[in-house]
Amino acid sequence: MNRIILLLIAVSLHVGIYAQTEKNSVGIDLIQVPSGYFWMGSEGKGENYDEAPMHKVIISKPFKMGVTEVTNAQYEQFDPSHSKYRGRYGLSENDDDAVIYVNYHYAVAFCKWLSEKEGKTYRLPTEAEWEYACRAGTYSLFYTGDYLPDSFLKNQKLYRDPLAVSLQVGQTKPNNFGLYDMHGNVEEWCLDWYAPYTKNDTQTDPLGGKDGLFKVTRGGSHGTPTEYLRSANRMAMIPEDKHWLTGFRIVQAEYPDSNEYADQISISASMLNVNQSQHIWTKETKAIFKEPVRYVITPDCKSGTPFYSHNHCPTITWCNNGDLLAVWFTAEQENGRGIEIIGSRLRKGQSEWEPASRFFKVPDRNMTGSALFNKGGDTLMYFNGVEAAGDWQNLAIVRRISTDNGATWGKPQIIAPEHGKRNQVISGTIRTSKGWLIQAADATPEGEGGTAIHVSKDGGKTWYDPNSGIPNNFTEGGTGSNIAGIHAGIVELKNSDLMALGRGDAIKNKEGLLRMPMSISSDMGQTWRYTASELPPIDGGQRLVLMRLNEGPLMVISFTHHPHRLKNNGEAGVKFIDSEGKEFIGYGAYVALSWDEGKTWPVKKLITDGKERLLYGQAWTGHFLMDKTHAEPRGYLAATQSPDNMIHLISSGIHYQFNLKWLTE
Repeated sequence: MNRIILLLIAVSLHVGIYAQTEKNSVGIDLIQVPSGYFWMGSEGKGENYDEAPMHKVIISKPFKMGVTEVTNAQYEQFDPSHSKYRGRYGLSENDDDAVIYVNYHYAVAFCKWLSEKEGKTYRLPTEAEWEYACRAGTYSLFYTGDYLPDSFLKNQKLYRDPLAVSLQVGQTKPNNFGLYDMHGNVEEWCLDWYAPYTKNDTQTDPLGGKDGLFKVTRGGSHGTPTEYLRSANRMAMIPEDKHWLTGFRIVQAEYPDSNEYADQISISASMLNVNQSQHIWTKETKAIFKEPVRYVITPDCKSGTPFYSHNHCPTITWCNNGDLLAVWFTAEQENGRGIEIIGSRLRKGQSEWEPASRFFKVPDRNMTGSALFNKGGDTLMYFNGVEAAGDWQNLAIVRRISTDNGATWGKPQIIAPEHGKRNQVISGTIRTSKGWLIQAADATPEGEGGTAIHVSKDGGKTWYDPNSGIPNNFTEGGTGSNIAGIHAGIVELKNSDLMALGRGDAIKNKEGLLRMPMSISSDMGQTWRYTASELPPIDGGQRLVLMRLNEGPLMVISFTHHPHRLKNNGEAGVKFIDSEGKEFIGYGAYVALSWDEGKTWPVKKLITDGKERLLYGQAWTGHFLMDKTHAEPRGYLAATQSPDNMIHLISSGIHYQFNLKWLTE
């Protein structure tokens, strides 16, 4: 008798092996997943903080689920035009390959079409249903145990260029419910808005957030490290986004009728209690150089703000209420999915920045490249790169808008939807004399190869890349489609040409010395002409600023040399003039001014007031000593000039404040 009971238990735990499947009208095999309960989530350690707390979830009703992900042949009965995506990067070519390049809205539309076709309710699974179905009674990392068999593995690593692998469905071991491909193959859209787990008590048929910025995806993909394929791992995407990693599977069941919604994501501290009074800016006539201060302030561990060891790639803007707002990324590694965009605010009249707080994060996506811009009126604009995966090559660009001094921000709008090169956002957005907006973005993930631009002629509603496609010849007198140098700064000249300076792609001058490349475009970025500027080149861990000051001159902020990558026979330092008119060699960050539209830069000043200080520059900079002849040796620079004409410069960790009078005295 005991043996019979044990056999019955074994059969119930492996119901998928014996359950009957049924094929619907478009050829999708469905299998019934029984009702039950499980503990959802994980301990939430490190970057996986959003998987905690573990909590009991009851799935109150059985539902039918697609045995595999929806295939090309099945999906294209609804949308025949989708066939144009077959074979991109050598992926998903065949009828029985999992469909990819489907955004959330089209996945929902497929379910609606199928529902009307059959008179049954089809939908996407809720996040809780998905994890319950994936686990199928297990609490190991994967339904196969703590490791995935080799048959599940398809390019499970960090990469830049997608690898052609088979996405044929149903080729690996099913789980105990009879479901295939729950770990890898392609990510799968879920019904829920992404929201934090905030409840420890038992929930019945939970539904994620009532609203949100992102829709949950689960299961990981063919191009995802295995840690992101775990049963508990949470990913998400902007609903309008689509790429080669994500498809979906369906559920045939009524919509859950519960009201078990998750709490909304907590508001960032930098957006709480923001004063909405219009600030009256007063211009200062005397020379000012304020004490450099840290703006990257470690948050309280109880705040819930992710904060890691590598803080980098900042941007800054002024707000109409007199505040300054800065954002940057925090991460353990730059080419990973754990990058978070966090920020801080320097409130009007205060001398210390607030502790860092979360600003923007698409879960489990690389978020390299940010830009803040005061468009004028009451509008702040924020741009960020969003990767398909974990490196910084395959980025789309999203834009958000605030009309209340950064207290609230609209939903992200994708302005450059094709995940690829040319989309790594750089701080330094400009507005031309015609009112056109220009956003610079690296054209390559490498250290050289140039900068692209994205242009909007309608105030930021629509954007285009003017790239003409001609090859780049980064030499004196050469031409090309890209700005020479990555991380470029751009200005509009008085004759309406665009001028840019960038890092890398250095050009030799007449003396044979490498110099920072200058790029000029007379056709709004379709083509560029290259010359060697008089400024020294910069390298890794360094990013320049180029902008036009309110008072008229052009300003570049850069570095005299790279402290560890000396070129030009070890050339280091630049000649400066001190307050007594004497020459000296200075090292590190400096400002140069031009009154003749970049032809010459007669004023150069080291960014130091001569006082000795030990400062911490974050990221690649670390600690450095500032004194009469030494300024910050490297860092990613970003700057804004507020209406009182104060120049606010931030590196990867330090906030500097000075004005034109200080630069020219």
